[in-house]
Amino acid sequence: MKKTQFKGVIILLLTAFIWGSSFVAQSVGMDSVDAFTFNGVRTLLGAAVLLPFIFIKDMLAKKKLSPEERKGYKIFDRKTLIYGSVLGVILCIATNLQQFAFYHSDSGKIAFITAFYMFFVPVFGLFIRKRVPFITWLCVAGGCVGMYFLCIDPSTSAEINPGDILAFICSIFFALQILAIEKFAPDVDGIKLSCIQFIVSGLISCILMFIFEEPNVGNLLNAAVPLMYSGFMSCGVAYTLQIVGQKYTEATLASLIMCLEAVFGVLCGAVLLHEILSGREIFGCIIMFISIVLSQLSEFITARLKENKLKADAKKASH
Repeated sequence: MKKTQFKGVIILLLTAFIWGSSFVAQSVGMDSVDAFTFNGVRTLLGAAVLLPFIFIKDMLAKKKLSPEERKGYKIFDRKTLIYGSVLGVILCIATNLQQFAFYHSDSGKIAFITAFYMFFVPVFGLFIRKRVPFITWLCVAGGCVGMYFLCIDPSTSAEINPGDILAFICSIFFALQILAIEKFAPDVDGIKLSCIQFIVSGLISCILMFIFEEPNVGNLLNAAVPLMYSGFMSCGVAYTLQIVGQKYTEATLASLIMCLEAVFGVLCGAVLLHEILSGREIFGCIIMFISIVLSQLSEFITARLKENKLKADAKKASH
C-alpha cells in the first residue's frame, strides 16, 4: 500500500478546485468555438506551459553529467513517449466527450456526472483481480439512483439529455486515465509524462478540428480568456499536479479528494454562471456524492468491520 503524504493531499485538493472551476471556462468557451477546437487549443497550451520548465530542468541536469553521459541523454526517453502517448489518447477521448456534453447540458451537472468515474476506479480493479467490497457495489447502486434524480425528471420527460450520456461515457475514460497514471507515474518524470499526453491529445483534437469544424482567428480571440484558463490552469497546472500528487497519495484517497471537483464545479457554476440546479437535481447530487465518498472508503470500512467482528468473536471465545 502506498503511504499517503500530506503534501499529496494538498496538491490533489488544489487540483480538484482548478478542475471544478474549469467547467465554467469550458462552458463559456463553447459560446465562441466548437468542441474539437477548444480541446485542441487548450491541451496544446497546457503542453506549451510545461515545455520551458522541462528544458530548464534538463539543462541543469545535464551540467551534472559527464561528456559521455550527455551524448546518450534524451529529454524524452522511450518509456515516457510510450506512456504519454497512451495517456494522450485516453485523455483526448475523455475530454472531447465531455466538451461535446456542453452543447446540451450545464457545467455543474456535467461536473457531477463526470465524477461517476470514482465508481469505475475500484470496479475496474476486477479486471486485474482486485476484490471489490460489497459496500462498493451498494455505493454503485446508490450512485445510479442519484444519477436518475439528476438526469431524469418524469414530470417533464423520461428522455435522458444527450449531454448527460456523453458526460457519463467520458467518466469511464477518466477512470481509465487515473488507473493508467497510477501505473505509469512512478516509473517516469511526472511533468514530462503530462507534457507528452497534452501534445498527443492536442494534435489528435486539432486534426479532428480541421476535418469536422471551421476554426477561425476571430472566434479563438473571443474565447481567449476561457481557453487560457482551461489551457494554462486545468491542463498545464492541474493535470500535472494530479500526476505529481498521485505519487504521494494512495489511489483510493486520491480519487476521494478529486471527487470534490464535482462540488467545486457546481459552486462555481452557480456563482459565476448563475446555473441553479432544481431541488430534484440537488437531491441526486447529494446521493451521488455520499455514494462516491463511501465507495472510496469501502475498503477501510470493510476492514474495520472485519476487525470488530474478530474482536467480538475472540471476546466470546474467552468467556
